[in-house]
Amino acid sequence: MTSTMRRTAFRMAAALLALFIFLFDTLSPLEGAVAVLYVLVVLLAAGTGRRIDIIVAATASLVLTIVAYMGTHSLHAGAPILRALVSVAATAIATALALKNQAATATLAAQARLLNLSHDMIFVRDPLGRITFWNRAAEDIYGWSSAEVMGRVADALLETRYPIRRDAIDGILQDTGRWDGTLEHRTKAGNWITVESRWALQRDGHGEVVGVFETNTDVTERKAAHTALVRSERRYRHMFNASRVGVVQEDWTATRAEIAALGIQGGAAMSAYLAGHPEFVARLRRLTRIVDVNPAFLAMMGAETRADFHRSVDNVLVEADPTFGPALAAFARGDGFHEGETEIVTVDGRRVPVIFTITFPTAADGDGNVLVFVVDVTDRRRAQDALLQAQAELAHAARVATLGELTASIAHEVNQPLMAVVTSGEAALRWLRRPEPDLTEVDSALGRVVSEGRRASEIVKRIRAFLTKTPAPPTPLDVATLIEEATQLVQRELVRAQVELHVEIPPGLPPVIGDRVQLQQVVVNLMVNAGQAMAEHDGRRLLTIAAEHRPEAGIEIALSDTGPGISAANLERLFDPFFTTKPDGMGMGLAICRTTAQAHGGTLTVESAPGGGATFRLALPVLQHGESA
Repeated sequence: MTSTMRRTAFRMAAALLALFIFLFDTLSPLEGAVAVLYVLVVLLAAGTGRRIDIIVAATASLVLTIVAYMGTHSLHAGAPILRALVSVAATAIATALALKNQAATATLAAQARLLNLSHDMIFVRDPLGRITFWNRAAEDIYGWSSAEVMGRVADALLETRYPIRRDAIDGILQDTGRWDGTLEHRTKAGNWITVESRWALQRDGHGEVVGVFETNTDVTERKAAHTALVRSERRYRHMFNASRVGVVQEDWTATRAEIAALGIQGGAAMSAYLAGHPEFVARLRRLTRIVDVNPAFLAMMGAETRADFHRSVDNVLVEADPTFGPALAAFARGDGFHEGETEIVTVDGRRVPVIFTITFPTAADGDGNVLVFVVDVTDRRRAQDALLQAQAELAHAARVATLGELTASIAHEVNQPLMAVVTSGEAALRWLRRPEPDLTEVDSALGRVVSEGRRASEIVKRIRAFLTKTPAPPTPLDVATLIEEATQLVQRELVRAQVELHVEIPPGLPPVIGDRVQLQQVVVNLMVNAGQAMAEHDGRRLLTIAAEHRPEAGIEIALSDTGPGISAANLERLFDPFFTTKPDGMGMGLAICRTTAQAHGGTLTVESAPGGGATFRLALPVLQHGESA
């Protein structure tokens, strides 16, 4: 039933009752104060909860009482008029009480509505602990409706956990009339919540306790956050104290105020100002206070207690420290951190080299918790000094070794033409010592002597030019002639090693650009290496030299042998300087060959399968049409 329907029902009941009392009072022969029954009409009208209904019902009852009296009695009747006055007085008193009760009810209803608007859980307990009021917040948080909890004992319903004994709490409540504390309650869903509880005794007009007003604030999340904060603080403090890295907590509040007072905008302008005003930087060093240090920093500084460092940064940094100014600029720019390397002064005056990282908190976190992480790099500095000394000694040894290898390389390059000179000279002597000297052969041998001598001279010139950084002028070279001259130089060595030489040079190859002696020496070295690789090979000893023109690579000269091949492990390092697989090798020949090829804009590569021989490919760029040498 809605409130409107309920009020309508009360009004109709009051009207019918008033009509019945009026008819009975008017028509009944009974002599009595029947009009007193109009009190019931007023009470029925009060059931609507509206003040106007009570006033209307009371007015109607008084009118009907007077009308009934006037219709049945005279104005001078003694007893009837007394009964009428009693009825009027009863109706008036009932009306006054109903109005007062309605006002009190309205006040209580307003108070109840206010309590229902509260975000706190509010309920009232009688002296036996039974719930007599339960607000809407309590319904929402605890999960029970008001109808479910009425008359139930609060402690049993909520399974209350107290911080101290309950009788001690009751004692405080009786003595002071109030109690505040933290409780734990279980909700209908079975979850435990933490509440801040406030109790107040309610007393009647005689001072007797009629109940306990209890209001609870849910602080479960706040307690969890506080617990997490405490745990985080403990973890931070443990890390701070247990860290083997020195940690310094500094307060830059005064520093920020001084920088802000300058009114300089922009990081570049601030950096320029700090660089030009060293006295300002020195003053800020004194204003930047040290708040706390961890044990690792104490040990680094040779101090015993933290009290030694409740002072400024100026007491720690060396006088000529160059890093504090850039740190101030980073701080003014709003950077999150700044790193650097400097020296600090210990308690006993020693200078300790350190690297550091300053972490600047955000503006919202304040400037009192600037952390500086400091690492002592004394041992590293000593190790670096030792390393630099060792590197210097190694570089000296490398220069000496390089000089020796360079000497060996020169001997390696010059040795071949000198041996050819000796061989050709010995041949010429043999032809001259014959009973009938063969002057034609002598002339040919001496020609080879002159040619090889000139070749040796060219090699020496190229080495001198290399050492003096004098570039050799490149010239167009015929590939067929280049290979032919190279084969003539090593022909005797190949014959001695029983190596069969097969040359495939197609006609019409375009010329290449380069130094004739250097490129000839590359081909000679590759041929000599192939002959030496096949010297102890039991099978066929065949060296094939082929040349072809590849548009994408220029002229490619391929030298393939049928030797034992090169292992995969050695293949990757074959062109490294000083790497060799020969017992008496120096490891310079192939390195020089590749460097020479690259200096001519070409490449030198190798392919090999163990047991299948090796193939070296020398690619050289060709002379383009219209291009000058």
